[in-house]
Amino acid sequence: MTATYEEALQKYEPTFGLETHVELGTTTKMFCGCITTFGADPNTHTCPVCLGLPGSLPVVNAKAIEYTIKIGLALNCSIASWCRFARKNYFYPDMPKDFQISQYDEPLCSDGYLDVAVGGKTVRVGIERVHLEEDTGKSLHVGGATGRIQGAEYSLVDYNRAGIPLVEIVTKPVPGTGFLAPEVAKAYVTELRDVLRSLDVSDVRMEEGSMRCDVNTSIALIGSDKWGTRTETKNVNSLRSVERAVRSEVARQAEVLDEGRRVIQETRHFHEDTGATTSGRSKEEAQDYRYFPEPDLVPVAPAADWVETIRKSLPELPSARRARLIEAWSLSELEFEALRNAGALDAVEETVAAGASSADARKWWLGELARRANDSGVEVSELAITPADVARVSALVAAGTLNDRLARQVIEAVLDGEGTPDEVVAERGLAVVSDDSALLAAIDEAIAANPDVAEKIRGGKPQAAGVLVGSVMKATRGKADAARVKDLIVERLA
Repeated sequence: MTATYEEALQKYEPTFGLETHVELGTTTKMFCGCITTFGADPNTHTCPVCLGLPGSLPVVNAKAIEYTIKIGLALNCSIASWCRFARKNYFYPDMPKDFQISQYDEPLCSDGYLDVAVGGKTVRVGIERVHLEEDTGKSLHVGGATGRIQGAEYSLVDYNRAGIPLVEIVTKPVPGTGFLAPEVAKAYVTELRDVLRSLDVSDVRMEEGSMRCDVNTSIALIGSDKWGTRTETKNVNSLRSVERAVRSEVARQAEVLDEGRRVIQETRHFHEDTGATTSGRSKEEAQDYRYFPEPDLVPVAPAADWVETIRKSLPELPSARRARLIEAWSLSELEFEALRNAGALDAVEETVAAGASSADARKWWLGELARRANDSGVEVSELAITPADVARVSALVAAGTLNDRLARQVIEAVLDGEGTPDEVVAERGLAVVSDDSALLAAIDEAIAANPDVAEKIRGGKPQAAGVLVGSVMKATRGKADAARVKDLIVERLA
């Protein structure tokens, strides 16, 4: 019996693919004028169109078309010169029309790719299609322990989300990544999220459901010329969970095959608490969605000059930005990833632009500020301190006005709303004691209190000065420059 992912990979080769759904950040829904603001009271952002009431007619949101073309261009896709919407027919309680307006055989964007860096090499993930559709509503299952429909006492439906523009980005199968398959899957979603964020087409908040992934996984014997049966793990909503879902399914499928059973083509549910997946519904028989062209919408034919205008408006994409910053800041790939993973990349770049060195900016944002963000349960970008404030603290340290200990006190005070760094320094009297006469008085007291240490220094052991430096720092409440204090002690006892 296969027990672990590592053991499974001794015998099997994994292949994965990802279907990523992204809610676009348009002001209004895909086919009506209802606003898309998240978190409103249930069923307050609805109208006859998004509820599918008789006689209502949809109208395409032009901004959603523009955003989808942006995404396609950023993912190196071909943009269709003519495409149309279709009706995808199926019943589910959170879909008010009993069909979804989507794109079927004529997607707006197709045949692209996204390169990701993993384990020191670049992996190209092929993009099959990027198509546009409308989101469904949201079901809430009340009663029971899991929040799922099984065991619930009753269900409620909120249609606020129904009709929000939804882009689906479908990769081609990604074989040949071996042990790195889970990491490549995570890296792809991470890079895709960064691309979408840079385009400003979605807030890509996975925790709110504005970006969610279906993870397709299969395994086959190493050397086989056929792929295995795939499963589809639905609605995975964090980067870490994408990696865990691939890892879990590879191990589970290997165990199934090793026991002489067959993998069933099905949807599966991912459980955040255990990292495991459980069976959903069978997909061994293709469901007939009875696609047909949407009769209430005209085809979409983006003009070539409009597409080129959109192409020219694209911002610097994450891959180009990464290369630029790694060179400008002399970073390794690992150091850059640490910045990105901490959500501090924008803050560090803005701090450098405000005058700090890249090393100092990274030190503060990845150190003291990351700790405070973690303690508060927020992103570093949400802290009540600006990159300009951090750059000013860095400048005060560089000028000798503050040492690192005092700088941390200044940052804490700024975060607590006590003012700018300069105001905090003035109000609290936190500047470094730079008057040698004041330092010498504290040094003499430390020498008198520690004669044995003083003798060691006189005897040629300057490294013993640490005890005296500590005494002086305590006497000055951390306001002395430790290096200067040590120099003065050695001079005093020479």
